[in-house]
Amino acid sequence: MDNLTVSATGFEWRSGHEVLRAEAWGNGVRVRAGLGRILDDVPHALLDDVPKASAPAVVAADDSVTLRVADLSVVLSADGRLSFSRIGAAAPTPAEPFLAEQPAHFWWPGPRLFAATANGYHRIEQRFRAWEGERFYGLGQHTHGLFDQKGAVIDLLHRNGEVSIPFVISSRGYGFLWNSPALGRVELASNGTRWVADSARQIDYWVTAGEPATVLEHYTEVTGRPPVFPSWASGFWQSKLRYQTQEQLLGVAREHHRRGLPMSVIVIDFFHGTHVGDYRFDPAEWPDPRGMVDELAGMGVEVMVSVWPTVTAVSRNFPVMAEKGLFVRNERGAPVHVDAGDKGVVEGRTFMAYYDSTNPAAREFIWEQVQRGYHDHGISIWWLDAGEPEIRPLAVDNLLFHAGPGLEVANLYPRENARTFWEGMRAAGETEILTLNRSAWAGSQRYGAAVWSGDIKADFESLAQQIRAGLNMALSGFSWWTTDIGGFHGGDPEDPEFRELMIRWFQFGVFCPITRLHGDREPRQRPGPLTNSGPNEVWSFGDEVYEELRRQLFLRERLRGYIHDQMAVASERGLPPMRPLLVDHPHDPEVWTVDDQYTFGSDLIVAPVLEYGARSRQVYLPAGERWRHVWTGTTYEGGRRYDVEAPLSSIPVFARDGAETGWAVP
Repeated sequence: MDNLTVSATGFEWRSGHEVLRAEAWGNGVRVRAGLGRILDDVPHALLDDVPKASAPAVVAADDSVTLRVADLSVVLSADGRLSFSRIGAAAPTPAEPFLAEQPAHFWWPGPRLFAATANGYHRIEQRFRAWEGERFYGLGQHTHGLFDQKGAVIDLLHRNGEVSIPFVISSRGYGFLWNSPALGRVELASNGTRWVADSARQIDYWVTAGEPATVLEHYTEVTGRPPVFPSWASGFWQSKLRYQTQEQLLGVAREHHRRGLPMSVIVIDFFHGTHVGDYRFDPAEWPDPRGMVDELAGMGVEVMVSVWPTVTAVSRNFPVMAEKGLFVRNERGAPVHVDAGDKGVVEGRTFMAYYDSTNPAAREFIWEQVQRGYHDHGISIWWLDAGEPEIRPLAVDNLLFHAGPGLEVANLYPRENARTFWEGMRAAGETEILTLNRSAWAGSQRYGAAVWSGDIKADFESLAQQIRAGLNMALSGFSWWTTDIGGFHGGDPEDPEFRELMIRWFQFGVFCPITRLHGDREPRQRPGPLTNSGPNEVWSFGDEVYEELRRQLFLRERLRGYIHDQMAVASERGLPPMRPLLVDHPHDPEVWTVDDQYTFGSDLIVAPVLEYGARSRQVYLPAGERWRHVWTGTTYEGGRRYDVEAPLSSIPVFARDGAETGWAVP
């Protein structure tokens, strides 16, 4: 082939102004394409230093060039199209590509489009062929309620409850990472797949092959795996919107302790400081933080504090941060993006700016404030709320970050926000590091980022959506995930339906990676410095609910050893503890459509109850195994669907026959 350069790890091909490079990257292949040259300084998700499973091989012929990496083969044809297929023992017969670039038209454009915008930036499109029956999973967390996302159009943009992770796992046996934090979308249509960046400088994607578990291992190898799960994180987390004073918070913890109930974490939510962005407690409401932390430690309880990435105009830090250029600004230079309330603002609202998490100097400055204001008092767990970033209006195309224009880099923000606390904690000598994030991007997991599903509704439909959202987050490489038990928006503790929802959601939450109670209960108030919503403790919903939640708290305690065993697998191999059945049973075709139950670790299948009034539900048990109902002891043959009883006191949970379930005391 003409205009071809071959190296030990891949090849580079030129046609006119277009440059295409394919190179081995871990157990996959990274593909980049641009006009004129390939750029190495564009923000992306991949680690630079990753091990290679085997030496790649490049074979050039007259009309093609082939790159082989592990069991993946990439072929470039003479007309500039790439196709990807399996090789070795895993290769299908007859052999055909599992992924292939596809032009939009026989003339123009081809599979790759660069439509100039300005100053070297382009609207970029990358097209691939569609196959009938292909299914797509992953892509982060969305509120559309879909598990298989074939046929959907997904915005590559973070919103509250919408976490954009541009990685998919296909039923055709591959994983695909759109390796760009640019704003855009992916269209998973019947006539082709199209990835779009609204404004960027080059195409960048990564492909690996294998069954879902193998794909997850390969993907987390090149984007990072979660660290060791902190010892305290597997217990129960208590939270509400919000505990307004130190005495309120301690009162809840003392009551838990008096009742003999387990608790590992209690949460201090927003507006606890002197001003938003001061990153220190208001002494009028929190007079003795160190004393509070010490008392809670005596009960075995850790403190988590909400740290927003925003700084109001009345904060002591606003002038110095503005002077040092540490804020995200708009294209015209102004750093203000949000109006909000704050303490000391007598009338109306003030303005907030977001610190620029892509700026190393800004990350260092924020950690210095957090260390003095919280960490020096003994607090070392961080709740990173509103980290999309949540600006109003959501016009990130008008933003300019240290890393580049908003259109090209905005989706980086939550990952770099988690990085602020990861790097700060490590520098402070901490080894158990976890942040709770409302948003994330590819690679956030390597910075100890747990994700929760955002400000969701408090109803059964929302509960069902969380299962599918959590499973797609798992298939996006995230092992640390959770929800607000009971939902966030509303929920009347006196309403019988909400009381049942609380039981069913708690039963699901016990079998989540993190068990966390949170919500803005009735009577609700407008969010602000004086907000103090209704009660949200386990005894707040009536005696019947309390007795069930109490039992669930102790069940979670018995599960903690098992959970840490599964989290060790997540750290070592990248396999999340909560995952779809298709990860462990890919050869059973039925499991690829099961979206309302999941595998919890290597031995359990959990089937939450997702309808009000339901006292049974249908469960599918994978073929090739026998499964034992952990509450009744009944054994079932796999490969069938069963109608299983689900009294209000329990949800169906099954153990692989022969697995140890000493924790399963009815």
